[in-house]
Amino acid sequence: MAILCKYLMRNHLGSTDQLGVAVARFAAVPWVSLVVPSIMTAEISGLNVPNWRTELPTLTARLVTLREPVMQDLGPLVDLLSLADATRFGIEDQNTEVEVQRLIERIARDRAAGRAFTYAITTGPTRPAVGLIQVRQLDPAFEVAEWECTVAPSARGTGVFVEAVRLVGSFAFGPVGARRLETRVLLQNGRGNTALRKLGAVEEGILRRSARRHGEYVDQVLWSLLKEDWGEHWISTAPRVH
Repeated sequence: MAILCKYLMRNHLGSTDQLGVAVARFAAVPWVSLVVPSIMTAEISGLNVPNWRTELPTLTARLVTLREPVMQDLGPLVDLLSLADATRFGIEDQNTEVEVQRLIERIARDRAAGRAFTYAITTGPTRPAVGLIQVRQLDPAFEVAEWECTVAPSARGTGVFVEAVRLVGSFAFGPVGARRLETRVLLQNGRGNTALRKLGAVEEGILRRSARRHGEYVDQVLWSLLKEDWGEHWISTAPRVH
């Protein structure tokens, strides 16, 4: 209601008397939902915060540049998602160019609908993708979400994974407003489980026979990260000035 009053005074009304009449009219209509769109909220509060649903911002750090995947990434992503240990990102059938093309199209739709956001991990603005990381809502407010990430063998052990995860985690816990992130990692993926432990993730249990790989059901480790646990892993997601 306070936001509504400020918005009405700023944009439509010239006096406090007019404001009282306007608020009374709104209150008298039982079916009016006083929900202020996120882009309006940002403008009213004086925070020039971009709406990630409209355009996913590019995130940069020392080692990586993260941007939304585009069709020019098709070849590298086909290679990446063809790896035996790659995360599937919802692809159930055999990995083909058609399936990855559909994935790229779905990524844009899901972001526009506010269901998920996905970043291609690159080592420079003009470099091909060496990884893919996605955060998907588990509740309507996007306070609880799951994330999954795949990085090419050539980029493993270089710090690319950790830096990309720190950027995306800071973006999710910051501008997006998440408070809990969870992920599932194959039990035999020692590198992935070790990296999550170093990030402060908590192992919540073993999900027995919860994923199918090459016709067999395998165990997964369920990890969680809370906003209050992020601590020293915060990294700036603000646009960099060159």
